Amino acid sequence: MANHKSAEKRSRQTIKKTKINQIQTSQLKTAFNKVINNFNDKKLDAAAESMRLYNIILSKCVKKGLIKKNTASRKLSSLSNKLKKIN
Repeated sequence: MANHKSAEKRSRQTIKKTKINQIQTSQLKTAFNKVINNFNDKKLDAAAESMRLYNIILSKCVKKGLIKKNTASRKLSSLSNKLKKIN
């Protein structure tokens, strides 16, 4: 346990930020699964819309530092290539 006031505060902040990060990563995974499900069902309109939403969530995660910029770029690129192949 923390012995100083500042260490106690950092501990509280870490707990709060961890919860927020878990929520964000959960939203990211859910959005990814929606995109994949639309690909598997061959729903092109729904897939395009879910790709747009996935891109928004990816951008937010990059901005907050949850994932790296190149990782987001790679994921989005691979999904867009899959969408092109379905078309």
